[in-house]
Amino acid sequence: MAQMTPAFIAIDWGSTNRRNFVVDEAGCVLRAERDGKGLLSVPSGGFGAEVDAIRSRLGDFPVVLAGMVGSARGWVNVPYLSAPAGIDDLAANLHWVEAGKTAIVPGLADVAGDVMRGEEVQLLGAVAAGLAPSDSLLCQPGTHCKWAHMKDGKIATFSTAMTGELFSLLRDHSLLADFLTGDVRDGVAFRDGVAAGLRGSLATLLFRVRAAALLGGRSVEDSAAYASGVLIGHDVGGARIAPGAKVHVLADAHLGELYAAAIAVAGATAISIDSQAAFLAGMNRIWKASAA
Repeated sequence: MAQMTPAFIAIDWGSTNRRNFVVDEAGCVLRAERDGKGLLSVPSGGFGAEVDAIRSRLGDFPVVLAGMVGSARGWVNVPYLSAPAGIDDLAANLHWVEAGKTAIVPGLADVAGDVMRGEEVQLLGAVAAGLAPSDSLLCQPGTHCKWAHMKDGKIATFSTAMTGELFSLLRDHSLLADFLTGDVRDGVAFRDGVAAGLRGSLATLLFRVRAAALLGGRSVEDSAAYASGVLIGHDVGGARIAPGAKVHVLADAHLGELYAAAIAVAGATAISIDSQAAFLAGMNRIWKASAA
């Protein structure tokens, strides 16, 4: 069996987590590691030393980084590219920290006044790898949920909803905190919340989470699932998905299940995509395009 030769190291470097992959010429992962060394845990001026440490563990190969490492709070504040943009655009605008050795992928800006860093690699990678059509609607849930309209394999337009962050703030720091202690899972309470969120006033519906628990209309155990459903339903409703449309969702299993349920309530169909496979496909194609 032929031995695979490493080509480069792909790093997904966010605010709180980091994933490092040694990738060969065929785009296969030879070695991977994940840790909590997000950019918020790296001292000012410490990014170069961190990359040196990664190379000492994984090998002295070229490094391509994506995510918040390219933000004002990261290593270098790399300018955004304007959408529409595709793989070749990202590759042509890599920011080389060390020529031919270490590069950062630029984020994207939408004409409507929105931005992303890191998600662009997964979204474009999903299409490049054939995991989603070149003309499609992609959803990437998380702390901040991204909705991207793909056209001819490029990110044409996109928008962001602070859905996950809002739920976290409500659960930890709001009047509702004592009522949001239950598990969030797909079920009657969650789907009731989705249906309400699709058509109702978000601020009013969230206050009624507390009122329903106080008046016996809904148990405290179901309140978190309902509130999450309201937020996700409002998010899905804002995407204005056409009835019967397909939405390709890049998320972990739990969050993907919740968004798939909400999309179904909205009358559309969710198709799950492996977000790590999409990221690796995107990084591999950016690397190859940059070397062409």
